Amino acid sequence: MVGVHLRAAATPGPNKGLDLQRGTGKDRNMLIRIRRGWEIPESQATPESVVMARRSLLGAGAGLIAATGTAQAQWRLFGSPVKEQPRKPLEAPRNAGFEAGRAITDEVNATTYNNYYEFGMSKSIVGPAQALVVEPWTIRIEGMVANPRTIGIEDLLKQVKLEERVYRFRCVEAWAMTVPWVGFPMADLLRIAEPQAGAKYIVFNTLADEKTMPGIREGFYPYPYTEGLTLAEAANELTMMTVGMYGKTLPPQNGAPIRFITPWKYGFKQAKSIVKISFTDKRPTGFWEALQAAEYGFWANVNPEVPHPRWSQARERLLGSGEMVPTQIWNGYGAYVADMYKGLEKERLFA
Repeated sequence: MVGVHLRAAATPGPNKGLDLQRGTGKDRNMLIRIRRGWEIPESQATPESVVMARRSLLGAGAGLIAATGTAQAQWRLFGSPVKEQPRKPLEAPRNAGFEAGRAITDEVNATTYNNYYEFGMSKSIVGPAQALVVEPWTIRIEGMVANPRTIGIEDLLKQVKLEERVYRFRCVEAWAMTVPWVGFPMADLLRIAEPQAGAKYIVFNTLADEKTMPGIREGFYPYPYTEGLTLAEAANELTMMTVGMYGKTLPPQNGAPIRFITPWKYGFKQAKSIVKISFTDKRPTGFWEALQAAEYGFWANVNPEVPHPRWSQARERLLGSGEMVPTQIWNGYGAYVADMYKGLEKERLFA
């Protein structure tokens, strides 16, 4: 009888695929490489000169999008129209106390270059993501809280005050953007949830809907997506529950209708389309940490001097311009967050 054994889980980036061990007897240790649909051999990789030329074309395309409208320009650039969900305007004053220190990324770049694997492995998931049903939307609050409950997002928003904050956003893949987010401090969520005295962590689960999310049906990853923070991180003044960007409700590809933002951490820590929030005294294992703990840890704080095992984190590429700039430790927010990690130097804070 022939045996087949899974040897490695998938990871993001220019990835590993599936290594299968197959055979019997002397042949049992033979490895068979099975590439997934998005993987190609290095011999088929596009030459750098072509990539740079394409970047110039896409830069021109961004101008076209701004001039002619997102859906029409996407049709011109990529050959298929995208009928985007309407986004509602949000009234929220800008909090001038939070300055990003760099220019705001053009909205079209921030909303058309997205990681959301539930809708596909490429960055161009705007079309598939429009299938996300955002109304009605409820969130389950449970675990170590005074009153476990399910709350509609409209009722939640009646208990908080929205504001706009401009934050830098840094992806673990070494690209970055600067976004005006609309939301409320996560500290307000803690007030509403009333965690018990013994609670130490907050855990977020995101939507996993096979009907609307093709990535769920593929079965490659252990959905639903899960991420967690310490209660100290959740209560930090930077941490936001976010319901909008650029003065409007979140688009599906950016995590509608509600996500959270911790701007000093890599983007994979910041769960989208949240449907459950739990409080616990046990440290949770996040989605990517469960898949590849050697590459993705619990803390995931930004540090240019600590590389990802497969690429440097010393510099980052700004969406839109393509400019490469130095990465800042804590993504530039050390004055707000560094003190939280004193005494934790033995922890793996920066991976």
